[in-house]
Amino acid sequence: MTGPFDGGRDGGRRDPDEPDGVRGIPRIPGQRAAADDLEPPAADVLRRALEGAARAAQAARESREREEPDEPDEPDEPDERDEQHDDAGTADEAAIPEPGDWPVGVTDGVTGDAARAVTDGVTGDTAPGTPHEPAHPPDPAEEPHMRAPAPEPAGPPPSHSVLKSLLGAWALAACSPEETTHVEDHLTECAPCADEALKLRDAVGLLQADRNLDLPPLLRSRVLENCLDRRAARIPVPVWATPYDAETARLDALLRDIGDAEWHAPLQLKWFEKEERTTRRATVAGVIGHLMTVDGLVASALGLDDPLGASAPQSPTDRTETFWRSAHSPPTRTIHEPWRDQSHTLIRTVSFAGRGVAELSVSYGEFALPLRDAMIDRAFECWIHGWDIANAVVYPYPAPSGPHLHAMINLATQLIPSTLAARRRAGLASPAQQLVVPGSPGRSLHLEVEGAGGGDWYIALDSPAAVGSAERSVAQVALDDVEFCQLVAGHISPDEAAAGQDGDRDAIRDVLFAAASLSRL
Repeated sequence: MTGPFDGGRDGGRRDPDEPDGVRGIPRIPGQRAAADDLEPPAADVLRRALEGAARAAQAARESREREEPDEPDEPDEPDERDEQHDDAGTADEAAIPEPGDWPVGVTDGVTGDAARAVTDGVTGDTAPGTPHEPAHPPDPAEEPHMRAPAPEPAGPPPSHSVLKSLLGAWALAACSPEETTHVEDHLTECAPCADEALKLRDAVGLLQADRNLDLPPLLRSRVLENCLDRRAARIPVPVWATPYDAETARLDALLRDIGDAEWHAPLQLKWFEKEERTTRRATVAGVIGHLMTVDGLVASALGLDDPLGASAPQSPTDRTETFWRSAHSPPTRTIHEPWRDQSHTLIRTVSFAGRGVAELSVSYGEFALPLRDAMIDRAFECWIHGWDIANAVVYPYPAPSGPHLHAMINLATQLIPSTLAARRRAGLASPAQQLVVPGSPGRSLHLEVEGAGGGDWYIALDSPAAVGSAERSVAQVALDDVEFCQLVAGHISPDEAAAGQDGDRDAIRDVLFAAASLSRL
């Protein structure tokens, strides 16, 4: 007995591995899914099933006809296979139920045109050679167009220790698909591994470096340069005042970005006095007050109001101490606007004053500087203290642009010979060896500064009136540009500053300590 409805052997074909004792025995059909459980409409499923049954019966009859012998030798003793095929054909014809005999539930929901389509599939003629289709509703898992194929078995899961060792690779998404399946299945059952995996996944997010959200230090200069190329400023800022303009703008941006509490963040001001490093505790607001009072020296030279009054001292250290003592309470962020307004006033004043103002003398008490050098000095001081503030509040603060840094280093090298002579008079440096006529080449030290603001300078050793010369160089020192500025600011000691030294050791020590002595409160 064959036929798709009773689990037959597919049109009379036998399984070669099937035992002879079970051949021909009717098979119990498997459980069929209900029509409304399938994703396609129930009418389409039933129509395909019944059409498949009709085609199967037709194919069985054609197979039986092909297998009948043309001239049977013994008609009285029919062959056993023919009897089986006859039975199969009868069973196939009897296996197609009439529409009225369908089980309850099969035709539920099949009405109107759908019901006619089902009966047409049963009673209509099936064309010969139509491919065989199973009569029972197909398993959705076996229909590629109805459901996605199930993944292949991943195999037996590895041990707990192996899965635990894969957690790091899993967090980095470096496991194979099979390993990922095993690890994720394990995480649903093992709480310690799940907790470890969560920590590793969070750690992976920390591996990506944070990008600096601050604007590049040269962006302001590029924007201004582009604007000035399109339309020149009616009153341009002098070239020697642009470093101060840039550094006050950068510090102003930092101060606007910190909170009220950070204005009271503690920091240490560092500088050198004679042979020792000196420190002084201050706050962010106190440092801004220090900058404002020392900038008052430039304001007084330009005829502007001094923030400390007309009777204020001239020494930068004395002015700062006077401001700190006169404050009834610790300075707060209210000091920001007065400092900012004063810096803008200085820039506007030197811009409107014209070229002759560059040589105006600015007194620092024990010494004086022309206004062009005083503005570069104030730019250097603004950058160094801005750096101190940034370190105190954990804020990114890059070095100045190359041309501005070069101007600051150039000013420091011009001041070293006079500072070295003052240290020699105080007994803090080795005596002069070869005095020369003022303006003549003298014994020199070659200072090689590397970096965007670097260059080569030759510093006179025996007299501040002598001229540095490469031909009379007796020593050489190599430094990074930012490292040299830190030495001049008193932030690092002379012993730890030089990256390369060659030549007269006494000359090298004298120049490095003279550079550190340029620092002050």
